[in-house]
Amino acid sequence: MSNNEKIRFAARDKSLFFVTLKKRVDQYFSDNQKSRYANKTMIVKTIVLLSSYILPFLILIFLNPPVWAAMCLWLVMGLGVSGIGMSIMHDANHGAFSKSAAVNKWLGYTINLAGAGVANWKLQHNILHHTYTNVAGIDEDIKDRGVIKLSPHEEVSRPHRFQWLYAFFFYGILTLYWAILKDFIQYFGFIKSGVNRQSGPENREMLTGLITMKLIYFSIFLLIPTLIFHIPFPQILAGFLLMHFTAGLVLTVIFQLAHSVEGTQHPLPNENGVIEKDWAIHQLETTVNFSPRNKWLSWYIGGLNFQIEHHLFPKVCHVHYPGLAPIVKQTASEFGLNYMENKSFFTAVKSHIISLKRFGTPRFDEGIV
Repeated sequence: MSNNEKIRFAARDKSLFFVTLKKRVDQYFSDNQKSRYANKTMIVKTIVLLSSYILPFLILIFLNPPVWAAMCLWLVMGLGVSGIGMSIMHDANHGAFSKSAAVNKWLGYTINLAGAGVANWKLQHNILHHTYTNVAGIDEDIKDRGVIKLSPHEEVSRPHRFQWLYAFFFYGILTLYWAILKDFIQYFGFIKSGVNRQSGPENREMLTGLITMKLIYFSIFLLIPTLIFHIPFPQILAGFLLMHFTAGLVLTVIFQLAHSVEGTQHPLPNENGVIEKDWAIHQLETTVNFSPRNKWLSWYIGGLNFQIEHHLFPKVCHVHYPGLAPIVKQTASEFGLNYMENKSFFTAVKSHIISLKRFGTPRFDEGIV
């Protein structure tokens, strides 16, 4: 039995918060005659973001611009694939882009553009992170990976007191690590833990697909430009690393600003494996919005600055989150619940750095040095 199977939410006093909120959200879509899925704005965004990733690469290999221009194009590609991940892939793999399962499936494969596999991501994100947000040992997004501690419940040592300085470098190598190792580590880890419940043949097919996808990915980006278009390999490698560092830094920072900041809770289950909260209230207590009035930022990061709305309604396309936010905030207030938000992006970054300092401080009174 996997660890997450032993954990359940069971509030002592049943709250009507989410029941009330869901009715109001349903009424919002009904009154405004809106679909919960992508609208024309989202479709235009999808075209723009995919173009920002594909077109620069075509320019790189067919026109072979000067090195400085090539590096700028790789940088744009890093920003592009980040936007694709936060907007297109994210919504599609939540089933929120379209009511068509086929559309969601194929747009969900845009995660391959970062060299990552979709099946592991769904297990990590949709199941472990969205259900057990900020629960140490289960939520993969705050998993203890040794170098960086993102939970107050993890054992720390003296070097971690400096993680607020070096963490951003490791954030930058996330997507490269994902493309090279993480998928395979998760593949075997999720099977062992029971999170992956597929049959043996299904998992062998999944592993074959992962290996094939990654061979194609690295061939397209590293071999074809060098062997066919005769672009110097060191130049291609430098650009490829720049793209991944940009993507990793953007993606990781944005996701950390919602859960690893001041005010968020990191609850642990009791001895019976029970978290004594309603699931929806747990989401409010472990999640913080940021920069809600910055429309440009919200457009680029796929509404992930409205993380509370996303966690409560993950199957709603992110273009609707600004409309849902006042409803969620008002309902939370009526039930005496804290709706947390940082007013600006930089306030959220500052709060994350403060949290990194706190999580990385050795607890000498407990003998952790």
